[in-house]
Amino acid sequence: MTARPIARLLLGLAASLALPGAGAMEIRTADEFAVLAPRERVAVENRILRERLDTLLPRLMAETEIDLWLLIAREYNEDPVYFSLVPQPSFAARRTTMLVFHRKADGSVDRLSVNRYPLGEPYDTGWSGGDLEAQWKALAELIEERDPARIGINVSTDWAVADGLSHGLHQQLLRALPERLHARIVPAERLVVRWLETRSASERQLYPQIVALARGVIAEAFSNRVITPGATHTDDVAWYIRQRFEALGLRPWFMPNVNLQRAGGECAQDADFCGESGIIQRGDVLHTDVGICYLKLCTDTQEMGYVLRMGESAVPAGLRSALAEGNRWQDLLTAEFRTGRSGNAILAATREAAGKAGIASTTYTHPLGFFGHAPGPTIGMWDNQGPTAGQGDWPLYADTGYAIEGNVRVALQEWDGQFVQIKLEQSALFDGTTVHYLAGRQTHWHVVR
Repeated sequence: MTARPIARLLLGLAASLALPGAGAMEIRTADEFAVLAPRERVAVENRILRERLDTLLPRLMAETEIDLWLLIAREYNEDPVYFSLVPQPSFAARRTTMLVFHRKADGSVDRLSVNRYPLGEPYDTGWSGGDLEAQWKALAELIEERDPARIGINVSTDWAVADGLSHGLHQQLLRALPERLHARIVPAERLVVRWLETRSASERQLYPQIVALARGVIAEAFSNRVITPGATHTDDVAWYIRQRFEALGLRPWFMPNVNLQRAGGECAQDADFCGESGIIQRGDVLHTDVGICYLKLCTDTQEMGYVLRMGESAVPAGLRSALAEGNRWQDLLTAEFRTGRSGNAILAATREAAGKAGIASTTYTHPLGFFGHAPGPTIGMWDNQGPTAGQGDWPLYADTGYAIEGNVRVALQEWDGQFVQIKLEQSALFDGTTVHYLAGRQTHWHVVR
């Protein structure tokens, strides 16, 4: 794409979000934010795949004590982890695709494909050609030859992304392997989650630009370029955001949502969600929730806007204070991130800190990565502010991404004490010590004049 649309995005972001201090985003040149064409993305994605296989996988297999990891998938019924492991361009598994990762005594990992059609780099071909019966036989012989103590397969009760081995393929695997190896088969769920949640050095470098693109489109949408008070519907803005992403070659992973709150509406201090659709009027508070995926990495962002009334030159003081309270809630939450701490423990500590600070808040923060709702520690849910079994017990690891998501409810003097809900979500990375917002966070309102 040309530099001009990206420049326009960044100018909109700079104008709407003067982001000072900690967590601020530095606005870079248009060239640095160029969106790669689909053909150009292949080389980048494959370079990152090799980096992950070379540097992350051996460490994670050792950490989770898996000696041989199997991924078996059929065309159009791919395992959720499949596309994170195969080179691009790839649209589906070919017939039955088998990937074998074997951890050797020196800690290195052999990567083998047992496929009717060889995958090529970064995989060595363990077998190719022949029929399905020969393929299963070749897989069994390959495993027997390596004689692993623990054979990891993708089955899980708690994690959908780690439960990708279908029942039919599971049964075929058991029939193919000698019975003496059956007792060595174990769930690979810990390895799958760690593989999916951990960001490599290259991914950590790329992620800020991806998030900045998402925020830039929001800045453009919450402006007079898109919104005419009294005429524009919230759905018009939502579709603008979606179509803008698609025009930029950025895939939305869900339909953007835009809603409004206004004086005279119904929003209680304990409300789960405040907002409605309709024609945008002056004095309205706007909210959007958007997510894109680019270079395999997904974002999830919620920001707030305000439509000035006639005669107003700035956002009312009560709303500015409400957004600042949302930022304080974010600070309380991210201060509780500690390596090894569970999502449930982070949630409990955040709720306690917010209560002491007198902040009415709801926390529902989740991991980000290859999926918008990615595996990792669940830190509250919008409909459950207590412990979450299984995923809430997962510990926090370094080099993992999160959508710092939740809301605060604040009584507005300008609305005769009616509550407004400030709904915020910003993509961030935890480096093992500190939470870093990948492209800053919203500390100022988007303004429609």
